[in-house]
Amino acid sequence: MRQVLIETNIFKPIVSINEGKTSPDGNLIVQGILSTAEKQNGNGREYPMAILEREINKYMEVVKENRALGELDHPDSQVVNLKNVSHKINDMNWDGKKVMGVIEILPTPSGNILKALFANNVPVGISSRGMGSLKQVGEVMEVQDDFELLCYDFVSTPSNPGSYMSPLNESLTESNIYNKTNSIITDILCSNNRCPIY
Repeated sequence: MRQVLIETNIFKPIVSINEGKTSPDGNLIVQGILSTAEKQNGNGREYPMAILEREINKYMEVVKENRALGELDHPDSQVVNLKNVSHKINDMNWDGKKVMGVIEILPTPSGNILKALFANNVPVGISSRGMGSLKQVGEVMEVQDDFELLCYDFVSTPSNPGSYMSPLNESLTESNIYNKTNSIITDILCSNNRCPIY
């Protein structure tokens, strides 16, 4: 039976926000690992190379058409909700069995929150969203041939507990992450002396 498959990895930008790499429009650009084939992930799932390669090749066409959008946090939907879009993927390529992506953070409300999180060294996860079925093969759940990649979203919690990127000179706990994230979001939403948060 096909179901929504969500796979999350900690996103470690290769280009630091401090280096100031931006798009021609001045938007922040980050890059890192999006997916990995033939490796058991934190959910106990594994993507065969042939299936992931097929879906990445299809998704690269969406990238070329400038439509590879993603949201901040996963919705329950199979459709990308435009009001929650935070970023778009500008380029993808293979590095061995890893799928690398170049991501532009858009100046949308969700994108501004994501940019502030990066600026403050708050770790986030990059998460694929797709539809497909699973089959138990040995100790892993193997993704089957009916898999369809839908998009990549940014999320707060990676599927591997404790696999966070630590900010410099700071002890990182789940409580610190929540408090810092909450503070950043409140600052953004209340920046014009009008605060919708109580």
